[in-house]
Amino acid sequence: MDILYLLIPMSVALVFLIGVLFWWSLRSGQFEDLEGPAYRILRDDDSVAPKADDDKTSQN
Repeated sequence: MDILYLLIPMSVALVFLIGVLFWWSLRSGQFEDLEGPAYRILRDDDSVAPKADDDKTSQN
């Protein structure tokens, strides 16, 4: 029974901490764009410029 004097305040503190972290994530824009990352995976990234190998050819 004595353990309840420890567990109840700890659970209330944990719920308060989770609430604060959730409020912070809402205010900082974590949930603004929920579909963007899913579409970003599907985009074709072939338009990336190739690496310049001009340094090897210009030394000769």
